[in-house]
Amino acid sequence: MLFGIADWLTRPPPLPGYAQVRNAWRPSEAWLYDRNGMLLDSSRVDFATRRLAWTPLDRIAPVVRTTIVDSEDRRFAQHNGVDWLALAASARDRVAGKRPRGASTLAMQLAGFLAPDLARPGARGWLDKLRQIRAARALAGDWSRDQILEAYLNLAGFRGEAQGIGAAALGLFGKTPATVTRDDALLLAALLPNPQAPAEAVARRACALAHEGNCARFPALAASALGPARSLALDPGLAPHLADRLLKRPGMRVTTTLDIAVQRVAVAALRRQLLGLGATRARDGAVIVVDNASGDVLAYVGGVGGNSSAPSVDAANAYRQAGSTLKPFLYAEAIEKGYLTPASILDDTPVELDTASGLYVPQNYDRAFKGPVSARAALAGSLNVPAVRTLLLVGVDPFRDRLWDTGYRGLVEDGSYYGFSLALGSAEVTLAEQAAAYRSLALGGRWAPLRLAADDPRPAPRAVTTRAAAWIVGDMMADPVARAGTFGLDSALRLPFWAAVKTGTSKAMRDNWCVGFTDRFTVAVWVGNVEGDAMRAVSGTSGAAPVWRDVMLALNARRAGAPPPPPPGVEARRVTFAGTGEQPRREWFLAGTSFARADVAPAEARRPRIAAPVSGSVYALDPDIPRDRQRLAVSVTGAAGTHRLRLDMRDLGAATTAPVIFPPPGRHQLALVDLAGRTVDRVIFTVR
Repeated sequence: MLFGIADWLTRPPPLPGYAQVRNAWRPSEAWLYDRNGMLLDSSRVDFATRRLAWTPLDRIAPVVRTTIVDSEDRRFAQHNGVDWLALAASARDRVAGKRPRGASTLAMQLAGFLAPDLARPGARGWLDKLRQIRAARALAGDWSRDQILEAYLNLAGFRGEAQGIGAAALGLFGKTPATVTRDDALLLAALLPNPQAPAEAVARRACALAHEGNCARFPALAASALGPARSLALDPGLAPHLADRLLKRPGMRVTTTLDIAVQRVAVAALRRQLLGLGATRARDGAVIVVDNASGDVLAYVGGVGGNSSAPSVDAANAYRQAGSTLKPFLYAEAIEKGYLTPASILDDTPVELDTASGLYVPQNYDRAFKGPVSARAALAGSLNVPAVRTLLLVGVDPFRDRLWDTGYRGLVEDGSYYGFSLALGSAEVTLAEQAAAYRSLALGGRWAPLRLAADDPRPAPRAVTTRAAAWIVGDMMADPVARAGTFGLDSALRLPFWAAVKTGTSKAMRDNWCVGFTDRFTVAVWVGNVEGDAMRAVSGTSGAAPVWRDVMLALNARRAGAPPPPPPGVEARRVTFAGTGEQPRREWFLAGTSFARADVAPAEARRPRIAAPVSGSVYALDPDIPRDRQRLAVSVTGAAGTHRLRLDMRDLGAATTAPVIFPPPGRHQLALVDLAGRTVDRVIFTVR
């Protein structure tokens, strides 16, 4: 009966087997891999304890094994879980009043890891020790010595939150367990009795374990290892924003569609450009590279840190104002519906549009106007007024709906909310949406969502515009001559092979975009400040475009991008231009819409309007110039032979007389009225 009571009192809790322990191991990390199995990044998901993947014994440096066994259980190879000689020596020291030496074997400590009740605070009595002894003997009977040592090294706490040899080697030394040196192993062994010991105590214990006369190196080594936290990541750290987005559970291993070589190119190009711009001009950027055929994202760079004031923000998935990057889809819709051809003449002159919130007066980027231009030159040169006139043809609501169909899901309001400014990109979009939308142009007007993970579905692309319209717009965007008037002949947009590209800059210089495609790849780049403050001295071709160029050159280094062949329904014809300054050229049309000559509409066929002064202008009087020399010339265009001008309700005479006026300081309204007294145009300007 006494034996039964003793057995019951000292019976240890049931312990799991080796396979069960290993299968139950859950690292605190999750890992992100590229399409070829190369590690891109990792992310910590469980913040209770820092654990890496389970480390097999053959991937732990032999010096670690021998050093820790010598320190914690020198007769590990001889006993069966309990070192009776060590227990006897400990009991002798206790009886003699000496400080007892440690007698817990690796198996006894492992039993405490597996059954925390055996190692709970205060579990120091003889009954607790007997339970731990019985548990250790049971482990030694069921597990091999290698299994015991392997499990011990993976479950032991070394420092702070680091559990296991993997997290300890990485956190303390920035190494893998296989590359740990003897000095590193001595420091690890010195930490085991008291993981939170100060560096000085750890150095003294490491010196004692080393059995060397000269231990001068250990204080510095301990201070370095236990000092400010090291980066617990041996991975390249190439896609931290995507890792945070995709890695949700401890132990996850996500294979992405990314290509580590392309990712490195994109990261390097963006980092180089932001370094060149400097923190006072632009601090942040993002890059996405897409394989056109599959929709696989080959590079996803949400930012590169550096001078960023918000490095954790994923700029590739953040909504920002689109700027001129929406114009290709506007022109594609106008061409598809037959409202325009690339040779159609658009008027790039001042225009005022009445809206619910007042007059809308679009301006070009350089605040200059080029007069009559072809639609090709207007799109390639990113002219704003012709885009607004094109939107008047297409309609705001139809254009908003087209953008929604093209994957711009941030446009949750109806067309009236955005108004005419939608032509100039007042809506907010993400870089990922931009990449998918421009890829649809490369695919002949067919859109499909992008793929980030290897197991993402492959939905069939759906048509959002016709192949012919998409091809024509791509040809317009790839024309270096057409864009020369705005960007010059030798800008960052011109590549030694075929590529269609569009830049964009949002209001107040907050965002700079460059998005384009070749026959095989689509590259989308954003540069700006994620906190929304304006950039300084960054233009359409000096911000995002150099990054786009570098990435495109790298992608097409082995095989240059080739122009796609014209699809059915497209025909070519030589066109001459009158009144625009554009040279004769071969132009592309939808079948049945071609013409041989493009001319500017004669004045008598055009709506009368005030060409100067421009509405919204502010004129400042110079006190050093005689006042009678500071007059404004009024200019009227169109069929205005019967119209009159009124300044602040005061008649100025016939519109054809081109009067010169001298308005006093203040706000003024100049109106053009017909014979019936109806106002057909008006401008508002200020004199100071």
